[in-house]
Amino acid sequence: MSMPENGRPIRLGMVGGGQGAFIGAVHRMAARLDGHYELVAGALSSQPQRSVESALDIGLEPGRSYESYEAMLAGESSREDSIEAVAVVTPNHLHYPVARAFLEGGIHVICDKPMTATLDEARELRRIADESGCILAVTYNYSGYPMVRQAREMVRRGDLGKIRVVQAEYAQEWLSENIEDDGQKQAVWRTDPAQAGAGGCIGDIGTHAFHLATFISGLEVEGLSADLSAFVENRRLDDNAHILLRFAGGARGMIWASQVAPGNENNLRIRIFGSKGGLEWRQEEPNELIFSPLGEPSRRLTRGGHGAAEAAARISRIPAGHPEGYLEGFATIYSEVALAIRAARDDRNVAAGVLFPDARDGELGMSFVDAAVRSSAAGTQWVKLD
Repeated sequence: MSMPENGRPIRLGMVGGGQGAFIGAVHRMAARLDGHYELVAGALSSQPQRSVESALDIGLEPGRSYESYEAMLAGESSREDSIEAVAVVTPNHLHYPVARAFLEGGIHVICDKPMTATLDEARELRRIADESGCILAVTYNYSGYPMVRQAREMVRRGDLGKIRVVQAEYAQEWLSENIEDDGQKQAVWRTDPAQAGAGGCIGDIGTHAFHLATFISGLEVEGLSADLSAFVENRRLDDNAHILLRFAGGARGMIWASQVAPGNENNLRIRIFGSKGGLEWRQEEPNELIFSPLGEPSRRLTRGGHGAAEAAARISRIPAGHPEGYLEGFATIYSEVALAIRAARDDRNVAAGVLFPDARDGELGMSFVDAAVRSSAAGTQWVKLD
């Protein structure tokens, strides 16, 4: 990945991500990795004391640690060196009000997924982003992996022929027991409809599988049939999902998402089959892609190795054979957004090839969740994505 263009780092703020919050630290590391951003302000917790302590932990100036996102927006708006972008890493129910406030304040937004808690919020937030002229990015980080970009490029240049089948799965085991009742922080909000929204597993990891399926294949989902289950006793949101997909143009697909699958840590996998061949990629082996041309032996393509494409090389940072994955995937999204912000600074077009999930992707993710919940509630009835 290229280093920053000439010019000062982008001043970044953060809402959420304080002590005990896993994803906040991930976003901070990702933002720093390529040198495009400087984290200068934060409202890191809804609890004032924890917010102050969290800011001290990461070295923020006391005067730029705020007790709420409203206070941060007001405080930063009065400064000549105000933040230019904000990372939103709160539970889902706060994504919409926080992102809306900063977009309306002229601040670019980088929001964790899913973009909002409801489809109506997603539609409204996309409208606000379009009207504001600000960037609204959503961190579907797996689209930032080099070999995922390679797979997308291979599909687009016709290496697989006409796409027929798309299979995606995302399996974890960490919610196999009722750990939310023991107060496990990450489990508590993800299983609470008031904080997570109508989707549990489907919103947390199912949206990743959905985004990856459409990102790589380039196909639009027209309808789905979903069977959502909550296997753990007293759990209020789904922890397992089986979903059939119908794509425009006739292709068919399936998504399995589960957080009650013992033996699976973070097993995101996608397979795409066309008239001329197939592709397979696994997140736990992120630097390789299996290409199977019809009638020929399968080929193992590696990041930086023989057969690597420009789409993968453009966002690779280290030589072939070294592991590159989760943090770098997030960093790619942050760096692509930074290139767009720098272009906006100079009132010029974004360079060709710059790619990141945006408000449209965020709205599609929530349309997927909404359709899956509606379909399952209606006994796995086929429904269209609104």
